[in-house]
Amino acid sequence: MRIAYLDCFAGISGDMFLAALIDTGVDPQILYDAVAAMKLGASLKIERVDRSGISSTKVHVLENSPQGSQLAETASHAHPVSQVQEQRPPAPHSRHPETQHLHKTGQPHTHPHEEHEHEHTHGRSLTVIRELIRESKLAAPVIHTAIRAFELLGASEARIHNVPVDQIHFHEVGAVDAIVDIVAASAGIHALAAEKWVASPLNVGGGMVDCAHGRFPVPAPATADLLRGLPTYSANLQMELVTPTGAALIRALVEEKGLTFGPQPAMRVDRIGYGAGTRNPKDFPNVLRLSIGTDVWVPHPSQSHRDGWDVERSNCHHPDSQTVTVLETALDDLSPQLLAYVAETALKLGALDAMLTPVIMKKGRPGTLLTVLCNPTDRPRLEEFLLRETSTLGLRIREDRRVCLDRSFHMVNTSFGMIKVKLGTLNGETLNANPEFEDCRAAASAHNVPVKQVHQAAIAAYLQGLANAEMSPNQGTASFGIDE
Repeated sequence: MRIAYLDCFAGISGDMFLAALIDTGVDPQILYDAVAAMKLGASLKIERVDRSGISSTKVHVLENSPQGSQLAETASHAHPVSQVQEQRPPAPHSRHPETQHLHKTGQPHTHPHEEHEHEHTHGRSLTVIRELIRESKLAAPVIHTAIRAFELLGASEARIHNVPVDQIHFHEVGAVDAIVDIVAASAGIHALAAEKWVASPLNVGGGMVDCAHGRFPVPAPATADLLRGLPTYSANLQMELVTPTGAALIRALVEEKGLTFGPQPAMRVDRIGYGAGTRNPKDFPNVLRLSIGTDVWVPHPSQSHRDGWDVERSNCHHPDSQTVTVLETALDDLSPQLLAYVAETALKLGALDAMLTPVIMKKGRPGTLLTVLCNPTDRPRLEEFLLRETSTLGLRIREDRRVCLDRSFHMVNTSFGMIKVKLGTLNGETLNANPEFEDCRAAASAHNVPVKQVHQAAIAAYLQGLANAEMSPNQGTASFGIDE
Protein backbone atom coordinates (compact mmCIF):
# COMPACT_ATOMS: atom_id res chain seq x y z
CA MET A 1 0.00 0.00 0.00
CA ARG A 2 1.35 3.41 -0.99
CA ILE A 3 1.20 5.86 1.95
CA ALA A 4 1.59 9.66 1.99
CA TYR A 5 2.33 11.32 5.33
CA LEU A 6 2.03 15.10 5.74
CA ASP A 7 4.10 16.49 8.61
CA CYS A 8 2.43 19.85 9.27
CA PHE A 9 4.66 21.16 12.08
CA ALA A 10 4.84 24.46 10.14
CA GLY A 11 1.24 24.34 8.95
CA ILE A 12 0.18 23.98 5.33
CA SER A 13 -0.65 26.25 2.41
CA GLY A 14 -1.46 25.57 -1.21
CA ASP A 15 1.95 26.57 -2.53
CA MET A 16 3.76 24.58 0.18
CA PHE A 17 1.71 21.50 -0.74
CA LEU A 18 2.53 21.97 -4.44
CA ALA A 19 6.22 22.31 -3.66
CA ALA A 20 6.25 19.23 -1.40
CA LEU A 21 4.60 17.15 -4.15
CA ILE A 22 7.28 18.22 -6.62
CA ASP A 23 10.06 17.59 -4.09
CA THR A 24 8.87 13.99 -3.62
CA GLY A 25 9.06 13.32 -7.35
CA VAL A 26 5.72 14.31 -8.88
CA ASP A 27 6.52 15.34 -12.45
CA PRO A 28 6.39 19.17 -12.64
CA GLN A 29 5.01 18.83 -16.16
CA ILE A 30 1.77 17.48 -14.68
CA LEU A 31 1.41 20.70 -12.71
CA TYR A 32 2.42 22.89 -15.67
CA ASP A 33 -0.23 21.19 -17.79
CA ALA A 34 -2.85 21.75 -15.09
CA VAL A 35 -1.98 25.45 -14.96
CA ALA A 36 -2.10 25.74 -18.75
CA ALA A 37 -5.49 24.01 -18.85
CA MET A 38 -7.01 26.75 -16.67
CA LYS A 39 -6.24 29.41 -19.33
CA LEU A 40 -5.68 32.10 -16.71
CA GLY A 41 -2.44 33.43 -18.21
CA ALA A 42 -0.44 32.02 -15.31
CA SER A 43 2.73 29.97 -15.08
CA LEU A 44 4.79 28.32 -12.35
CA LYS A 45 8.28 29.24 -11.25
CA ILE A 46 10.05 26.50 -9.28
CA GLU A 47 13.29 27.03 -7.36
CA ARG A 48 15.44 25.60 -4.60
CA VAL A 49 15.54 27.63 -1.39
CA ASP A 50 16.96 27.29 2.10
CA ARG A 51 14.67 27.28 5.12
CA SER A 52 16.69 27.22 8.35
CA GLY A 53 19.24 24.90 6.77
CA ILE A 54 16.70 22.68 5.01
CA SER A 55 17.01 22.60 1.22
CA SER A 56 13.45 22.87 -0.05
CA THR A 57 11.38 23.43 -3.18
CA LYS A 58 9.55 26.75 -3.55
CA VAL A 59 6.72 27.31 -6.04
CA HIS A 60 5.69 30.77 -7.27
CA VAL A 61 2.62 31.50 -9.35
CA LEU A 62 3.37 34.09 -12.03
CA GLU A 63 0.36 35.98 -13.34
CA ASN A 64 -0.12 37.71 -16.70
CA SER A 65 2.90 35.98 -18.18
CA PRO A 66 3.20 36.74 -21.93
CA GLN A 67 3.86 33.09 -22.69
CA GLY A 68 1.62 31.68 -19.96
CA SER A 69 2.22 28.14 -18.83
CA GLN A 70 4.04 27.28 -22.04
CA LEU A 71 7.02 29.16 -20.66
CA ALA A 72 7.24 26.82 -17.70
CA GLU A 73 6.52 23.79 -19.86
CA THR A 74 9.38 24.53 -22.25
CA ALA A 75 11.87 25.07 -19.45
CA SER A 76 10.89 21.88 -17.67
CA HIS A 77 12.04 19.63 -20.49
CA ALA A 78 15.57 20.98 -20.61
CA HIS A 79 16.51 21.75 -17.03
CA PRO A 80 16.20 20.19 -13.59
CA VAL A 81 13.76 21.74 -11.14
CA SER A 82 16.50 23.59 -9.30
CA GLN A 83 17.42 25.51 -12.48
CA VAL A 84 14.01 26.18 -13.99
CA GLN A 85 13.68 29.67 -12.57
CA GLU A 86 16.98 30.75 -14.13
CA GLN A 87 15.67 30.10 -17.64
CA ARG A 88 12.56 32.25 -17.49
CA PRO A 89 12.21 36.02 -17.87
CA PRO A 90 10.49 37.73 -14.97
CA ALA A 91 6.72 37.77 -15.18
CA PRO A 92 5.01 41.16 -15.48
CA HIS A 93 3.12 40.57 -12.25
CA SER A 94 3.55 38.06 -9.44
CA ARG A 95 1.03 38.14 -6.61
CA HIS A 96 0.32 36.17 -3.47
CA PRO A 97 -3.07 36.42 -1.79
CA GLU A 98 -3.10 38.14 1.56
CA THR A 99 -3.33 34.94 3.57
CA GLN A 100 -0.71 32.75 1.90
CA HIS A 101 2.23 32.49 4.36
CA LEU A 102 3.27 35.99 3.38
CA HIS A 103 3.32 38.19 6.45
CA LYS A 104 4.13 38.35 10.12
CA THR A 105 2.11 39.66 13.01
CA GLY A 106 2.20 43.44 13.28
CA GLN A 107 3.10 43.98 9.63
CA PRO A 108 0.24 45.20 7.46
CA HIS A 109 0.21 43.52 4.09
CA THR A 110 0.57 45.53 0.90
CA HIS A 111 0.86 44.39 -2.69
CA PRO A 112 3.93 45.41 -4.72
CA HIS A 113 1.70 46.46 -7.62
CA GLU A 114 -1.32 47.97 -5.91
CA GLU A 115 -1.87 50.44 -8.74
CA HIS A 116 -2.86 47.64 -11.15
CA GLU A 117 -6.48 46.67 -11.69
CA HIS A 118 -7.14 42.93 -11.60
CA GLU A 119 -10.01 40.73 -12.61
CA HIS A 120 -10.18 39.43 -9.06
CA THR A 121 -10.45 42.84 -7.37
CA HIS A 122 -14.00 42.14 -6.22
CA GLY A 123 -13.53 38.40 -5.97
CA ARG A 124 -14.89 35.50 -7.99
CA SER A 125 -18.07 33.67 -7.11
CA LEU A 126 -18.14 29.95 -6.48
CA THR A 127 -20.22 29.54 -9.64
CA VAL A 128 -17.55 31.30 -11.74
CA ILE A 129 -14.75 29.23 -10.21
CA ARG A 130 -16.70 26.01 -10.81
CA GLU A 131 -17.13 26.89 -14.47
CA LEU A 132 -13.46 27.82 -14.85
CA ILE A 133 -12.42 24.43 -13.51
CA ARG A 134 -15.06 22.43 -15.43
CA GLU A 135 -14.04 24.04 -18.72
CA SER A 136 -10.37 23.26 -18.14
CA LYS A 137 -10.44 19.83 -19.88
CA LEU A 138 -8.54 18.32 -16.95
CA ALA A 139 -9.16 14.71 -15.90
CA ALA A 140 -12.49 14.20 -14.16
CA PRO A 141 -10.98 13.18 -10.77
CA VAL A 142 -8.79 16.31 -10.74
CA ILE A 143 -11.77 18.53 -11.57
CA HIS A 144 -13.85 16.88 -8.84
CA THR A 145 -11.17 17.36 -6.16
CA ALA A 146 -10.50 20.98 -7.10
CA ILE A 147 -14.18 21.92 -7.19
CA ARG A 148 -14.82 20.12 -3.92
CA ALA A 149 -12.02 22.09 -2.22
CA PHE A 150 -13.65 25.35 -3.31
CA GLU A 151 -17.11 24.11 -2.30
CA LEU A 152 -15.82 23.30 1.18
CA LEU A 153 -14.27 26.74 1.45
CA GLY A 154 -17.46 28.33 0.08
CA ALA A 155 -19.56 26.53 2.69
CA SER A 156 -17.30 27.90 5.45
CA GLU A 157 -17.51 31.44 4.07
CA ALA A 158 -21.30 31.15 3.79
CA ARG A 159 -21.57 30.13 7.45
CA ILE A 160 -19.34 33.00 8.53
CA HIS A 161 -21.21 35.66 6.54
CA ASN A 162 -24.66 34.06 6.91
CA VAL A 163 -25.44 34.18 3.19
CA PRO A 164 -26.25 31.46 0.61
CA VAL A 165 -23.11 29.75 -0.66
CA ASP A 166 -23.74 30.77 -4.28
CA GLN A 167 -23.61 34.41 -3.21
CA ILE A 168 -20.13 34.05 -1.76
CA HIS A 169 -17.40 35.96 -3.61
CA PHE A 170 -13.90 34.79 -2.79
CA HIS A 171 -11.30 37.49 -2.30
CA GLU A 172 -7.86 36.10 -1.46
CA VAL A 173 -8.71 32.54 -2.52
CA GLY A 174 -10.51 33.75 -5.65
CA ALA A 175 -7.26 35.17 -6.96
CA VAL A 176 -5.43 33.53 -9.84
CA ASP A 177 -2.62 32.14 -7.69
CA ALA A 178 -5.00 30.53 -5.20
CA ILE A 179 -7.01 28.91 -8.01
CA VAL A 180 -3.79 27.65 -9.55
CA ASP A 181 -2.60 26.32 -6.16
CA ILE A 182 -5.77 24.28 -5.61
CA VAL A 183 -6.12 23.00 -9.18
CA ALA A 184 -2.43 22.08 -9.56
CA ALA A 185 -2.39 20.47 -6.11
CA SER A 186 -5.43 18.40 -7.09
CA ALA A 187 -3.57 17.22 -10.18
CA GLY A 188 -0.55 16.37 -8.04
CA ILE A 189 -2.64 14.44 -5.50
CA HIS A 190 -4.02 12.15 -8.21
CA ALA A 191 -0.62 11.82 -9.91
CA LEU A 192 0.91 10.68 -6.63
CA ALA A 193 -1.70 7.89 -6.44
CA ALA A 194 -1.26 7.26 -2.71
CA GLU A 195 -3.73 4.70 -1.35
CA LYS A 196 -3.57 6.07 2.19
CA TRP A 197 -3.13 9.64 3.45
CA VAL A 198 -2.18 10.55 7.01
CA ALA A 199 -1.32 13.95 8.50
CA SER A 200 0.09 15.18 11.77
CA PRO A 201 -1.94 17.62 13.87
CA LEU A 202 -1.89 21.06 12.23
CA ASN A 203 0.16 23.91 13.65
CA VAL A 204 -1.97 27.00 12.93
CA GLY A 205 0.53 29.56 14.22
CA GLY A 206 -0.62 32.69 16.05
CA GLY A 207 -0.93 36.46 15.99
CA MET A 208 -3.10 38.50 13.63
CA VAL A 209 -3.68 38.37 9.89
CA ASP A 210 -4.92 41.02 7.42
CA CYS A 211 -7.73 39.70 5.22
CA ALA A 212 -10.08 41.30 2.73
CA HIS A 213 -12.65 42.03 5.48
CA GLY A 214 -10.21 43.36 8.07
CA ARG A 215 -7.78 42.13 10.69
CA PHE A 216 -8.45 38.81 12.40
CA PRO A 217 -6.67 36.54 14.84
CA VAL A 218 -4.96 33.47 13.42
CA PRO A 219 -6.40 31.24 12.12
CA ALA A 220 -8.50 33.42 9.80
CA PRO A 221 -12.29 32.85 10.06
CA ALA A 222 -12.66 30.63 6.99
CA THR A 223 -9.59 28.62 7.97
CA ALA A 224 -10.86 28.16 11.52
CA ASP A 225 -14.21 26.92 10.23
CA LEU A 226 -12.57 24.47 7.82
CA LEU A 227 -10.46 23.08 10.66
CA ARG A 228 -13.41 22.35 12.96
CA GLY A 229 -13.13 18.84 14.36
CA LEU A 230 -9.55 18.37 13.14
CA PRO A 231 -6.56 18.20 15.53
CA THR A 232 -4.84 21.61 15.66
CA TYR A 233 -2.48 23.51 17.96
CA SER A 234 -0.59 26.81 18.09
CA ALA A 235 3.14 26.86 18.67
CA ASN A 236 6.50 28.44 17.84
CA LEU A 237 5.57 31.44 15.67
CA GLN A 238 3.29 34.46 15.74
CA MET A 239 2.31 34.21 12.09
CA GLU A 240 -0.30 32.47 9.98
CA LEU A 241 0.77 28.88 9.24
CA VAL A 242 -2.41 27.26 7.92
CA THR A 243 -4.00 29.21 5.05
CA PRO A 244 -7.52 28.89 3.60
CA THR A 245 -6.23 27.01 0.55
CA GLY A 246 -4.20 24.67 2.73
CA ALA A 247 -7.18 23.99 5.00
CA ALA A 248 -9.48 23.43 1.99
CA LEU A 249 -7.06 20.90 0.49
CA ILE A 250 -6.81 19.08 3.83
CA ARG A 251 -10.61 18.90 4.04
CA ALA A 252 -10.83 17.62 0.47
CA LEU A 253 -8.27 14.91 1.30
CA VAL A 254 -10.32 13.92 4.36
CA GLU A 255 -13.44 13.53 2.24
CA GLU A 256 -12.00 12.02 -0.94
CA LYS A 257 -8.95 10.08 0.23
CA GLY A 258 -9.96 9.23 3.81
CA LEU A 259 -7.06 11.24 5.28
CA THR A 260 -6.61 10.54 8.99
CA PHE A 261 -4.54 12.31 11.66
CA GLY A 262 -1.89 11.03 13.99
CA PRO A 263 1.78 10.08 14.15
CA GLN A 264 3.50 8.66 11.11
CA PRO A 265 2.19 5.13 10.56
CA ALA A 266 4.49 2.13 10.28
CA MET A 267 5.85 2.55 6.76
CA ARG A 268 8.97 2.05 4.69
CA VAL A 269 9.75 5.61 3.53
CA ASP A 270 11.44 5.88 0.15
CA ARG A 271 10.94 9.59 -0.66
CA ILE A 272 10.84 12.75 1.45
CA GLY A 273 9.96 16.16 0.07
CA TYR A 274 10.07 19.63 1.61
CA GLY A 275 7.77 22.39 0.36
CA ALA A 276 8.82 25.86 1.44
CA GLY A 277 6.60 28.69 2.64
CA THR A 278 7.30 32.28 1.60
CA ARG A 279 8.60 33.45 4.98
CA ASN A 280 11.97 32.32 6.32
CA PRO A 281 11.82 32.91 10.10
CA LYS A 282 14.99 32.50 12.12
CA ASP A 283 15.61 29.07 13.65
CA PHE A 284 12.33 27.61 12.39
CA PRO A 285 12.09 25.67 9.09
CA ASN A 286 8.92 27.00 7.46
CA VAL A 287 8.35 23.87 5.37
CA LEU A 288 5.79 21.16 4.82
CA ARG A 289 7.36 17.70 4.90
CA LEU A 290 5.78 14.99 2.76
CA SER A 291 6.96 11.39 3.20
CA ILE A 292 6.04 8.74 0.65
CA GLY A 293 6.44 5.02 1.23
CA THR A 294 4.78 1.65 1.60
CA ASP A 295 3.33 -0.16 4.59
CA VAL A 296 5.74 -2.32 6.54
CA TRP A 297 6.01 -6.08 6.38
CA VAL A 298 7.82 -8.00 9.12
CA PRO A 299 8.54 -11.60 8.09
CA HIS A 300 8.06 -14.39 10.63
CA PRO A 301 11.25 -16.37 11.35
CA SER A 302 9.68 -19.38 9.63
CA GLN A 303 8.95 -17.46 6.41
CA SER A 304 11.03 -17.73 3.26
CA HIS A 305 10.79 -16.46 -0.28
CA ARG A 306 10.61 -19.86 -1.93
CA ASP A 307 8.38 -20.75 -4.84
CA GLY A 308 4.79 -20.72 -3.65
CA TRP A 309 5.64 -18.86 -0.42
CA ASP A 310 6.07 -15.19 -1.09
CA VAL A 311 5.82 -12.45 1.51
CA GLU A 312 3.70 -9.55 0.22
CA ARG A 313 3.27 -6.94 2.92
CA SER A 314 1.71 -6.27 6.27
CA ASN A 315 -0.35 -3.65 8.01
CA CYS A 316 1.29 -3.26 11.40
CA HIS A 317 -1.16 -3.40 14.30
CA HIS A 318 0.64 -3.15 17.60
CA PRO A 319 -0.61 -5.71 20.14
CA ASP A 320 -0.69 -3.02 22.83
CA SER A 321 -4.11 -1.92 24.04
CA GLN A 322 -5.53 0.86 21.85
CA THR A 323 -8.24 3.44 22.45
CA VAL A 324 -11.02 3.48 19.87
CA THR A 325 -14.26 5.45 19.61
CA VAL A 326 -17.60 3.67 19.22
CA LEU A 327 -20.52 5.50 17.56
CA GLU A 328 -23.84 3.73 17.90
CA THR A 329 -27.51 4.30 17.12
CA ALA A 330 -30.62 2.11 16.76
CA LEU A 331 -32.87 2.74 13.73
CA ASP A 332 -36.34 1.44 12.94
CA ASP A 333 -37.36 3.79 10.12
CA LEU A 334 -34.49 3.66 7.61
CA SER A 335 -34.46 1.73 4.34
CA PRO A 336 -32.13 -1.30 4.24
CA GLN A 337 -30.65 0.18 1.06
CA LEU A 338 -29.67 3.33 2.92
CA LEU A 339 -28.33 1.33 5.86
CA ALA A 340 -26.04 -0.60 3.53
CA TYR A 341 -24.88 2.66 1.93
CA VAL A 342 -24.16 4.25 5.31
CA ALA A 343 -22.09 1.29 6.51
CA GLU A 344 -20.13 1.13 3.26
CA THR A 345 -19.46 4.86 3.15
CA ALA A 346 -18.41 4.99 6.81
CA LEU A 347 -15.61 2.57 5.98
CA LYS A 348 -14.51 4.76 3.07
CA LEU A 349 -14.41 7.74 5.44
CA GLY A 350 -11.91 5.96 7.70
CA ALA A 351 -14.03 3.84 10.05
CA LEU A 352 -12.20 0.80 11.38
CA ASP A 353 -15.39 -1.27 11.24
CA ALA A 354 -19.12 -0.80 10.64
CA MET A 355 -21.71 -3.33 11.83
CA LEU A 356 -25.46 -3.73 11.34
CA THR A 357 -27.20 -5.86 13.99
CA PRO A 358 -30.92 -6.79 14.01
CA VAL A 359 -32.63 -5.66 17.24
CA ILE A 360 -36.17 -5.39 18.63
CA MET A 361 -36.98 -1.82 19.60
CA LYS A 362 -39.84 -0.20 21.51
CA LYS A 363 -43.38 -1.25 20.68
CA GLY A 364 -41.99 -4.49 19.32
CA ARG A 365 -40.63 -2.86 16.19
CA PRO A 366 -37.80 -4.66 14.39
CA GLY A 367 -34.83 -2.34 13.89
CA THR A 368 -31.10 -2.22 13.20
CA LEU A 369 -28.30 -1.31 15.57
CA LEU A 370 -25.66 0.62 13.61
CA THR A 371 -22.23 0.47 15.25
CA VAL A 372 -19.21 2.31 13.85
CA LEU A 373 -15.70 1.81 15.25
CA CYS A 374 -13.10 4.50 14.53
CA ASN A 375 -9.95 6.22 15.71
CA PRO A 376 -10.71 9.09 18.14
CA THR A 377 -9.39 11.69 15.66
CA ASP A 378 -11.93 10.50 13.06
CA ARG A 379 -14.91 10.82 15.38
CA PRO A 380 -16.06 14.35 14.33
CA ARG A 381 -16.16 13.47 10.65
CA LEU A 382 -18.03 10.20 11.14
CA GLU A 383 -20.34 11.70 13.76
CA GLU A 384 -21.43 14.41 11.31
CA PHE A 385 -21.81 11.84 8.52
CA LEU A 386 -24.11 9.58 10.58
CA LEU A 387 -26.26 12.48 11.77
CA ARG A 388 -26.56 13.76 8.21
CA GLU A 389 -27.18 10.48 6.39
CA THR A 390 -29.41 8.57 8.81
CA SER A 391 -32.76 9.32 10.43
CA THR A 392 -31.36 9.19 13.96
CA LEU A 393 -31.93 12.02 16.43
CA GLY A 394 -28.79 11.21 18.37
CA LEU A 395 -25.75 8.99 18.76
CA ARG A 396 -24.26 7.11 21.69
CA ILE A 397 -20.52 7.74 21.84
CA ARG A 398 -18.03 5.94 24.05
CA GLU A 399 -14.33 5.17 24.24
CA ASP A 400 -13.34 1.49 24.30
CA ARG A 401 -10.04 -0.34 24.57
CA ARG A 402 -9.00 -3.02 22.11
CA VAL A 403 -6.06 -5.36 21.62
CA CYS A 404 -5.02 -6.29 18.08
CA LEU A 405 -2.81 -8.93 16.59
CA ASP A 406 -0.08 -7.91 14.16
CA ARG A 407 -1.48 -8.54 10.69
CA SER A 408 0.52 -9.47 7.62
CA PHE A 409 -0.44 -10.59 4.13
CA HIS A 410 1.33 -13.33 2.20
CA MET A 411 0.83 -14.78 -1.26
CA VAL A 412 0.70 -18.55 -1.71
CA ASN A 413 0.84 -20.33 -5.06
CA THR A 414 -2.00 -22.82 -5.75
CA SER A 415 -3.20 -24.68 -8.83
CA PHE A 416 -5.85 -21.94 -9.10
CA GLY A 417 -3.32 -19.10 -9.04
CA MET A 418 -1.87 -16.85 -6.36
CA ILE A 419 -4.04 -16.43 -3.25
CA LYS A 420 -3.52 -13.90 -0.47
CA VAL A 421 -3.44 -15.26 3.10
CA LYS A 422 -3.88 -12.97 6.11
CA LEU A 423 -1.82 -13.91 9.18
CA GLY A 424 -2.46 -12.74 12.75
CA THR A 425 0.55 -12.94 15.05
CA LEU A 426 1.27 -12.16 18.68
CA ASN A 427 4.86 -11.81 19.87
CA GLY A 428 6.06 -13.64 16.77
CA GLU A 429 3.62 -16.53 17.15
CA THR A 430 1.10 -17.09 14.36
CA LEU A 431 -2.36 -17.51 15.85
CA ASN A 432 -4.58 -17.15 12.78
CA ALA A 433 -4.19 -17.68 9.05
CA ASN A 434 -7.14 -16.92 6.78
CA PRO A 435 -7.22 -17.09 2.98
CA GLU A 436 -8.75 -13.88 1.64
CA PHE A 437 -12.31 -14.63 0.62
CA GLU A 438 -12.35 -12.28 -2.39
CA ASP A 439 -9.23 -13.94 -3.82
CA CYS A 440 -10.78 -17.37 -3.31
CA ARG A 441 -14.06 -16.33 -4.89
CA ALA A 442 -12.37 -14.80 -7.95
CA ALA A 443 -10.19 -17.88 -8.48
CA ALA A 444 -13.19 -20.21 -8.05
CA SER A 445 -15.16 -18.25 -10.63
CA ALA A 446 -12.27 -18.26 -13.09
CA HIS A 447 -11.78 -22.04 -12.80
CA ASN A 448 -15.45 -22.97 -12.31
CA VAL A 449 -14.84 -24.79 -9.02
CA PRO A 450 -16.37 -24.41 -5.51
CA VAL A 451 -14.94 -21.62 -3.38
CA LYS A 452 -14.20 -24.10 -0.58
CA GLN A 453 -11.91 -26.01 -2.93
CA VAL A 454 -9.77 -22.94 -3.57
CA HIS A 455 -9.84 -22.15 0.14
CA GLN A 456 -8.56 -25.62 1.01
CA ALA A 457 -5.84 -25.37 -1.64
CA ALA A 458 -4.65 -22.06 -0.13
CA ILE A 459 -4.46 -23.62 3.34
CA ALA A 460 -2.50 -26.58 1.94
CA ALA A 461 -0.06 -24.23 0.19
CA TYR A 462 0.40 -22.24 3.38
CA LEU A 463 1.10 -25.37 5.44
CA GLN A 464 3.49 -26.67 2.81
CA GLY A 465 5.35 -23.38 3.00
CA LEU A 466 5.71 -23.77 6.74
CA ALA A 467 6.95 -27.32 6.31
CA ASN A 468 9.48 -26.21 3.71
CA ALA A 469 10.73 -23.55 6.08
CA GLU A 470 11.17 -26.24 8.75
CA MET A 471 9.00 -24.49 11.32
CA SER A 472 10.05 -25.37 14.86
CA PRO A 473 7.40 -26.73 17.29
CA ASN A 474 7.49 -23.69 19.60
CA GLN A 475 6.35 -21.35 16.84
CA GLY A 476 2.72 -22.20 17.32
CA THR A 477 -0.07 -23.73 15.32
CA ALA A 478 -2.22 -21.59 13.09
CA SER A 479 -6.01 -21.84 12.97
CA PHE A 480 -7.77 -21.47 9.62
CA GLY A 481 -11.03 -20.11 8.28
CA ILE A 482 -12.34 -17.95 5.49
CA ASP A 483 -11.84 -14.26 6.26
CA GLU A 484 -15.10 -12.46 5.63
